[in-house]
Amino acid sequence: MSKPSSIQRLIVLLGDQLSPTNPILKKVDPKKDLLWMAEVWEESTHVLSSKSRVAFFLSAMRHFAQSLRDRKMPLLYHRIDEASEAGSLGKALASDIQRLHPTQVVCLEPGEWRVKEAMEATCRKLGVALNWVEDPHFLTNRAFFETWASQRKEWRLEYFYREVRKAQKILIDSAGKPEGGKWNYDASNRGSF
Repeated sequence: MSKPSSIQRLIVLLGDQLSPTNPILKKVDPKKDLLWMAEVWEESTHVLSSKSRVAFFLSAMRHFAQSLRDRKMPLLYHRIDEASEAGSLGKALASDIQRLHPTQVVCLEPGEWRVKEAMEATCRKLGVALNWVEDPHFLTNRAFFETWASQRKEWRLEYFYREVRKAQKILIDSAGKPEGGKWNYDASNRGSF
């Protein structure tokens, strides 16, 4: 489907957010919105990745993009071998923001801080609003963690997990205690086979 004549929202879909139940897909207005996906080198090289992992990731993105096209969703998709700005997500996004002039960019919260900061810096530099949508794929949201972290001098993952288990009632008995009487079995798990 061709892009809308006047884009209000550029809706970014990241490579680890390929779900037909992604909440930002529920409110797409084909007359005003444009879905945006980009394959960029930085996402394949910032950590050591095997060729098969990269190929799998790109294949998943391309298949998901095709499923969006099949649903007649307005989509701008940059393949890694086509885009001149394929070096980084920020550069590819900046190029299209400058060309398309959306009033805002919308994205599901990224799972990686580096990606979040790159997108924020790009939108801030270009003066376009960036609207984050909470990612429902996690047991907690950022606010839950920030509240927990603000109440502690030392952050220990084990204690965060305990709070999550209590809040979500995961392996917690009716008295609010851990099932089996222990929070973890690390000592026995560290024993030899």
